[in-house]
Amino acid sequence: MTQVMIVDDQEIIRAGLRTIIDAHPGLSVIAEAADGFEALRLLASAVPDVVLMDIRMPGIDGVETTRRIRAAYPAEQVRILVLTTFDQDQNVVAALRAGADGFFNKGTGPVELTAGILRVASGRNALSPAAVDALVGHVAEDRGVPVDAGAAERFAGLTAREAEVVTMIVQGLDNAAIAGRLHVSPFTVKTHANRAMAKVGARDRAQLVTRAFQAGIRPGP
Repeated sequence: MTQVMIVDDQEIIRAGLRTIIDAHPGLSVIAEAADGFEALRLLASAVPDVVLMDIRMPGIDGVETTRRIRAAYPAEQVRILVLTTFDQDQNVVAALRAGADGFFNKGTGPVELTAGILRVASGRNALSPAAVDALVGHVAEDRGVPVDAGAAERFAGLTAREAEVVTMIVQGLDNAAIAGRLHVSPFTVKTHANRAMAKVGARDRAQLVTRAFQAGIRPGP
């Protein structure tokens, strides 16, 4: 049974999330917190497999709470899935850097949400299309950042096809869309993406986009 802690300052949202999570046979809510400070206190006595984290909260926000949890608990012990509104919240990249393992929009349906929680709990990363769009939008707006020579060197080690897949990921395309453009299967695209992530030291697609940006790879106009 995967145990979940819900961290959100809105009681009605916590209640809705609890209903969805507890209805799944493989998930159970073991704690709820209305802010980051309460979440950190609860973690001292009840350590969940996954923390479902809001971003905007009073006191310390979800980014700082994520950073403090990650400083105290490695990803192998506690996973963090951020729930936020990507078209309004510009803290997605900050949360990623703080140690979040996944991102979902608060409008995500129950099936996708529970699948994402289980995916994160299994040690993988969960990134919704909205999260990719938010990250791509962030890097597209910030073109003045200089290229990191070390990052560029790591990306130079990719094969031509891996580099092609990375460029399309940076453009915000999912595996199915990339597969359609390259006339290959989505599984093949996933394989190329995973190999690229391994070569550049990215733990997930979000970090791959961030590092590609640092290497000077930008989405098209």
